[in-house]
Amino acid sequence: MTTTRQLDFDACYLAVSARDPRFDGRFYTAVTTTGIYCRPICPARTPGRANVRFYRHAAAAEAAGFRPCRRCRPELSPGDPGWDVRADLVGRALRLIDDGVADDSGVAGLARRLHVTERHLHRLFAAELGAGPLAVARTRRLLLAKQLLTETTLPITDVAFAAGFGSVRQFNAAMKESYGFAPGELRKGNGPVGGGGQCSPASGLTLRLGHRRPYDAQSVLRFLAARAVPGVEAVRWAGADVAAYTRAVPGGSITLRPAADHVRLTVRTTEAHRLSPLVARCRRLLDLDADPGAVREILGRTSLAPLVEARPGLRVPGAYDGFEAAVRAVVGQQISVAGARTLLGRIAARAGTPAVTDRDPASEAANETPLLFPTADRLAGADLDGLGLTTRRTATIRALAEGVASGEIDLDGAEDPADTTARLLAIPGIGPWTASYIALRALRDPDAWPEGDLVLRRTMDRLGITAGESEEWRPWRAYAAVHLWSHASQQTPAPALTLDTHPGAASA
Repeated sequence: MTTTRQLDFDACYLAVSARDPRFDGRFYTAVTTTGIYCRPICPARTPGRANVRFYRHAAAAEAAGFRPCRRCRPELSPGDPGWDVRADLVGRALRLIDDGVADDSGVAGLARRLHVTERHLHRLFAAELGAGPLAVARTRRLLLAKQLLTETTLPITDVAFAAGFGSVRQFNAAMKESYGFAPGELRKGNGPVGGGGQCSPASGLTLRLGHRRPYDAQSVLRFLAARAVPGVEAVRWAGADVAAYTRAVPGGSITLRPAADHVRLTVRTTEAHRLSPLVARCRRLLDLDADPGAVREILGRTSLAPLVEARPGLRVPGAYDGFEAAVRAVVGQQISVAGARTLLGRIAARAGTPAVTDRDPASEAANETPLLFPTADRLAGADLDGLGLTTRRTATIRALAEGVASGEIDLDGAEDPADTTARLLAIPGIGPWTASYIALRALRDPDAWPEGDLVLRRTMDRLGITAGESEEWRPWRAYAAVHLWSHASQQTPAPALTLDTHPGAASA
C-alpha cells in the first residue's frame, strides 16, 4: 500500500478481496453499481474490479456521490495513522477539525490556526484527500450522526446538535443530500445497537470506539489509573483489571470501558454540541488510531523484536488535554507517580472548577464533586503557594501556563511538534526529557524519544542495546519507549520504574 497521494488500485483491491483489517481506515471502497462506499473489511461480496473506486477519505467518497454502507459502518473505522507519523499541515488540520475548529470558526478560522491561507489549505486537502476541509468536517458530522442514530435512542433533534449541526433543518437536508434518506428512516425496522431505553447527553449515551487489533486496552487503562488525579479522574477495578476509567470534562464526564473488540465510551454532558471533540480526544487518549502492524514491521526487525512479539498490542498513552499533560510532566519531574498525583490533586483542588455532571453511579468516587483540571488562563494567575511545589517548579508551571494562555505555545496539535518542542525547551525548568514526554503524550509524536530517561538507559543496558540502536526505531521511537518501560515494570515492579519518575528529567 502506498503512502503517497495516489492509491495503488491493485494493492487496494487485493486488501478488499482479503478483507485485510490492516487497511481499515486507510482507504474506502466505493461501488458504482450500488452507490455505496465501504470499509476494506466489509463482509459483503467483493465487487468486480470494474465497479469499484478507491478513496483516501470518507469525505472524498461522499463528495463523489456515494453513501456509507449500513453493514460495515464506515463511522466505526479507526483513523488513518499516517497523518500522525507525517505531522504535516494536513494531518494537523485533520486533528483541529476533529476538535471542532472548523465547526466553530469555519475554514477561515482553521487556516488562521495553521498560519496559512484558505486557498492553500483547500489545495492541500484536495491533493491529499480528494475533498476540501469543509467537506471533511461535514462528513465527520454526518458519520457521527449515523452512529448516534444506530447505537443510541437519542432523539433526532438531540442527534442533530450532538453531531455538530446548527439546526435540525440543516441536519435533515444534509442527510437527504448525502445519504438519500431522512434521519428517521435509519431507525425504521430496527432498534439501536445494544438496545436500551431513551437516553440523552445529560443522562448518558454510550458509543463504540473501534481500533485495530491487537490492542492491549488494560496497559493503557492501568497507566491512566496509576496517574489518576484525585477529584478529576476516578477508576473502578475488577480484580487486577481496570473496569472503568472516568474523568470530568467541560459540561459533564466521560467513562471508558474495555470491551471485546472495541472500547465503550459513555458521555454525560450538558454541552451536547461538543460530543464530536469528546470522541476525538478519547481516541487520542487511548491511541485507538495506531497501526500495530506498521510499528511491528519496523521494531520487529530490531533488537526490540522479542519485546514486540511478546506484547504486540501496546499503545502510547495519550492525553485528554495537551496543557494538562504538560503540567503533569513538569510536576512529575524527579518524584514518584504517587507524589505527582498528590501534588496534581492539590493543584486541581486549588485552581480547578466544578464540573456540571451526573456522575456515573458505578464510579467509586460518585460521592465526590468532580473537578475540571485548571485551564492555562486559570493556572497562570493561581496562587500555588503551600501545595508542596518548589519555588522553581512553581515558576516553570506559571511560565508554561502563560505561554499556552497567550497562544505562544500550542499544545492542541496545530503546530509542528518540533516547533512546539523548541518553544517548550525555552522555558526555564523544562529540559529535553520533559519536552519529549510532552511530545509523546500531548502532541502524539510517534517518534518522541525521552532522551536521558534513567529507566530506558538501565533497561537497554540490561538487554545489551546500545544508545545508537534507537535510530533504527524511527519513526516509532515512542512505541519503543513504551515497550522498554513495560519490560522494566515487569522485571522490577516498583514505583521507581514508571514513566514519570526519572532523575535528570528537568533541566539543571
